[in-house]
Amino acid sequence: MTTKPKIIVLDDDPTGSQTVHSCLLLMHWDVETLRLGLHDESPIFFVLTNTRSLTPEDAASVTEEVCQNLKIALQAEGITDFLVVSRSDSTLRGHYPIETDAIAQNLGSFDAHFLVPAFFEGGRITRDSVHYLIIDGVPTPVHETEFARDSVFGYHYSYLPKYVEEKTKGKIKEDSVERFLLDDIRRGCLERLMKLSNNQCGVVDGETQADLNRFAEDILTAASQGKRFLFRSAASILTALAALPPQPIAAKNMAQYVRGGKAGAVIVGSHVKKTTQQLEKLLQAEGTVGIEVNVAELLDDNASQSATLLSSVLERIQVVHNDGKTPVIYTSRQELTFESVKVRLDFGAKVSNLLMDIVRGLPSDIGFLISKGGITSNDVLSNGLTLTSARLLGQILAGVSMVTTSSEHPLFPNLPVVLFPGNVGDATALATVYQRLLKN
Repeated sequence: MTTKPKIIVLDDDPTGSQTVHSCLLLMHWDVETLRLGLHDESPIFFVLTNTRSLTPEDAASVTEEVCQNLKIALQAEGITDFLVVSRSDSTLRGHYPIETDAIAQNLGSFDAHFLVPAFFEGGRITRDSVHYLIIDGVPTPVHETEFARDSVFGYHYSYLPKYVEEKTKGKIKEDSVERFLLDDIRRGCLERLMKLSNNQCGVVDGETQADLNRFAEDILTAASQGKRFLFRSAASILTALAALPPQPIAAKNMAQYVRGGKAGAVIVGSHVKKTTQQLEKLLQAEGTVGIEVNVAELLDDNASQSATLLSSVLERIQVVHNDGKTPVIYTSRQELTFESVKVRLDFGAKVSNLLMDIVRGLPSDIGFLISKGGITSNDVLSNGLTLTSARLLGQILAGVSMVTTSSEHPLFPNLPVVLFPGNVGDATALATVYQRLLKN
């Protein structure tokens, strides 16, 4: 039997592990930390680069740094057989082709890179090379959704070859993109995969997990015969490539990880419409108390104003916690406008720093922490909890992961932390996760 290649995932926010379990998430990418991931017995590990929150230049330089360190770590571990995945958003937002270009330049000579944005748990499918979001049971071309109008990562096409041409500014022409359609995948496409060379761009259909499982079989066979592949994908292809057994503790039983059966805390940073709907439902659940953080107060560069805002929020959290309830800390929902992308990203960083100060100031005996929003979740792990790595327990809801801090954590040992992407789940999903954690 051929040994399986190690699957190395560079994740642009920490939610790409939302379909796998029992593997490591790395918040740092120095050589020693990368060796931990390479050495780990799980076939897959994630490096949380958080590049979706960065400028294009910073995203490129972080990706480059990871790849250069990875090269050294792979050599040190004697690993030559590996697949690289640039995991990004299933609604096509992110730094493409900046990240895949940086990976190809630094880890070199890939035969092909594949766009595989299907994410079945979140209702994203790809058919005839067109990427759809299933909204209220109706497949909607992704360019017709709010995600395509994102002020940083907007785009005009759901037809992936056209999306590639738009994003690469014509460097890769629509008609030069290899299309792997459902029929091709279901019949098997090993022969075609073996012929790919020179970092050929391919786009991959998928309507069910079985489609990607079939495609992954051919990919792994081709890789075992020396082909080198790179992926730009959402999470569902990772399930197929890693081929893991079911997670150790079922989603509905994850309350057993809660510390001392205590109430927890919820931090909500994401601003997409779905999050706001989920927040409204959560605040109707028994035992929750909403605490709004008025981020408009951070618009002036006034340090003492930020400090006053922080201490008033922490006081309110403590009162709610002493009452045996779960504080739900959320940023004000009104949409602010900014004169440039850079100003918007800088303000986002300021809001995030405040939220992370709040995380560090949470009562030390909370039972659990739910973090809502991809970038918020990344910051919670790397900045709020200052983790180098975390072990992924599995999913508490389709597409929603739970990790745990180590028993040596100075503030919150063995704390279960839920990483909840902004655009996943129906209106009741956040309330469902909260209720699952209360079942002791």
